[in-house]
Amino acid sequence: MRVVAVMNYKGGVGKTTLTANLGAVAASRGLRVLLIDLDPQTNLTFSFFSIDDWHANLKDERTIKRWYDAELPGREISLADLIVTPKPVNEAIDHPGGHLDLISSHLGLIDIDLELAARLGGATTLDGSKRKFLDLHSCLRHALEDDRFSEYDLVLIDCAPNFGLVTKTAIVASEQILVPAKADYLSTLGLDYLVGNCAVLVQQFNDFVNHKRTADSHRPIDPAFLGVVFTMVQIYSQQVTLAQHTYIEEVRLNSQVPVLESKIRNSPRHFGDAGESGVPAMLRATGRDEVVKEFDQLADEVLGALDLLPGGHR
Repeated sequence: MRVVAVMNYKGGVGKTTLTANLGAVAASRGLRVLLIDLDPQTNLTFSFFSIDDWHANLKDERTIKRWYDAELPGREISLADLIVTPKPVNEAIDHPGGHLDLISSHLGLIDIDLELAARLGGATTLDGSKRKFLDLHSCLRHALEDDRFSEYDLVLIDCAPNFGLVTKTAIVASEQILVPAKADYLSTLGLDYLVGNCAVLVQQFNDFVNHKRTADSHRPIDPAFLGVVFTMVQIYSQQVTLAQHTYIEEVRLNSQVPVLESKIRNSPRHFGDAGESGVPAMLRATGRDEVVKEFDQLADEVLGALDLLPGGHR
């Protein structure tokens, strides 16, 4: 099972659209995919379930908020018990082995970071503080080690646009970090800051793991940046506009995060009604237009890096 966090400090960069469609394309290629919605905006969830369905069937008992909302996340309910199977998208997956499941978010998740921070500060000794730090930050990682998750090939975690404790649990749980970004200053402003914050988290976590009195069952972490994928790109005469191309090349040369070759163009025709049908655009598109080809290239690039392409699929 490969676990990838999808994140950017800047909202409005197509993060959720990319996560939903990449997951759907991977499932259409025969992979078993789990999407975890950690963004309080809940847009990934609403890409597969209507708001009415969410209120009627998920809101009270089947969201990630309920899992985090305990003295230690997962103490009151197993993460696997929150898995739901959205029917429309699975009916649209045209591959006998492909499947897509979801763990839903909740608008109230926005308050969880403060609650988790309060619990983190409750230790009375230094060793106790380190142990609580490890237990809290690795809660999602340990939950995904449950045997009930072993059937999945790929887990994509849609993170909130911040570096709060919930997002940190996703980073600790992940092998790779994928960063969607628009080709503009504001969308890439925080890239190196994100790299720096991740490095501090990894250093602190691993230092505590190496402290023999607090490590217990914890193992070091080493999440890598899979890369930046530029989204909502403007195309003119089948080429990225000169201004955006120049900006992308500047990021490629100067950023600490690698830049993927794949780019996803801005296409209101494909993504303007995201969520209405419960089926991501790439499974609804007819024929092989340019946007479908771009997502296929992105899937090749991401799944190839994760060793999940045919021939490398475990």
